[in-house]
Amino acid sequence: VQLQASGGGLVQPGGSLRLSCAASGRGSGSINYMGWSRQAPGNQRELVASILKNGIINYADSVMGRFTISRNNAKNTGSLQMNSLKPEDTSVYYCNIRTPYGAYWGQGTLVTVSS
Repeated sequence: VQLQASGGGLVQPGGSLRLSCAASGRGSGSINYMGWSRQAPGNQRELVASILKNGIINYADSVMGRFTISRNNAKNTGSLQMNSLKPEDTSVYYCNIRTPYGAYWGQGTLVTVSS
């Protein structure tokens, strides 16, 4: 499975960005779990949001109420809508999925929140 993440960029505090993740290849139609994690320089990678195939969603406390995760099972895609962005949200964001064939990570997309 290949994952392609996109949508990162530079945004001012209070702004919004939408990250997208597209899966392709064998197993991409059997995504049981999709998650978005982030890692800032010098920090450990942290899970930001996740969504199961049945629609159950979890968010980190730090993004609750500001970020929204979604997925399109028919298109094997997912997204992370990020609103009210803060400088501390600056990180490389990674999409990852789990399928019956294994777990896969995308290449990461940089989000910079700065004025």
